[in-house]
Amino acid sequence: MRKYTVDVIAGDGIGVEVMPPALRAIDALAGRHGFEVAWRERDWSSERYRKDGAFMPEDGIEQLADGDAVFLGAVGDVDIPDHVTLWGLLIPFRREFRQYVNLRPMRMLPGIAPTSSRAEGLDVVIVRENTEGEYSEVGGRVHRGEPDEFAVQEAVFTRKGISRVARFAAQLAQQRSGRIVSATKSNGIIHSMPFWDEVVAETVAEYEGVEVEPVLIDALAARTVLKPTSLDVVVASNLFGDILSDLAAAVAGSIGIAPSANLNPEREFPSMFEPVHGTAPDIVGQGKANPVGTLWAGAMMLEHLGEREAAAELTAAFEGVLGDGVSTPDLGGSASTEDFGAAVLDKLR
Repeated sequence: MRKYTVDVIAGDGIGVEVMPPALRAIDALAGRHGFEVAWRERDWSSERYRKDGAFMPEDGIEQLADGDAVFLGAVGDVDIPDHVTLWGLLIPFRREFRQYVNLRPMRMLPGIAPTSSRAEGLDVVIVRENTEGEYSEVGGRVHRGEPDEFAVQEAVFTRKGISRVARFAAQLAQQRSGRIVSATKSNGIIHSMPFWDEVVAETVAEYEGVEVEPVLIDALAARTVLKPTSLDVVVASNLFGDILSDLAAAVAGSIGIAPSANLNPEREFPSMFEPVHGTAPDIVGQGKANPVGTLWAGAMMLEHLGEREAAAELTAAFEGVLGDGVSTPDLGGSASTEDFGAAVLDKLR
């Protein structure tokens, strides 16, 4: 029997609510498909931060390094600044484990009404550069609290970083339509974005049958709303990819359905899988959280681990439940988080 070790960080808020249905669904699939998952649950959360001053132990990265994947719910709370949360947990994982591709697929799912008829048939994959770009540590603040206080934030773009994410996008495009849209802002950001455009074009040119179309980010945001089906594979920098993927999820009906995979394509380190919705403190404890994003992220994890049949079955199960008209309040339904999870288990049985 094939065995996998997966570190589970349910985290905070609705992360704790959406994780159990996904774990139960994967466990239900494991025996039938000839594999076993050992879940290593980590209490790395805001509560731990308040108690110990850190979201994870000093050797947290080392503790995860021998695992096959990390499965994350959501981390953060209203009394802790978001940048403290992000740089205390997620960004160290992404950088130490060289998870330089953030893969965010979005398509119209059965039973979900799009926010516009223009979104019918939407099927896009956003390939976001995940370890450099605008999310850089380079910079600082000077004269804090004074009238002349200022902040400097440097974006960092490297040929290696751009080319490897463009290569991933090109390989993905070869399996799909052969079309890539590259998010840019080279008319206003005069150094990093022209460099991005040049390296993306050079890299994609190596792939027969793949074409790249550079589109300014403001126009691309409008296109995502007005002509979303014109997009297939989008490659974008860290910031632009982050924004576009949430926008695409909203166009498709709800950010609660959006999954993501933080990938180390060479598989030298564990990859991390998570929904993108955050902790949603306004609905915590009400049973309203949508587990689809976590279930979909779990399916992406199974596929990454090589369990493609199980991944397809899990995807078919949550899509089937949605197709039956069962959905959580964010999609206009009345099912609770547990109700939806139980319906998925019924499908799997």
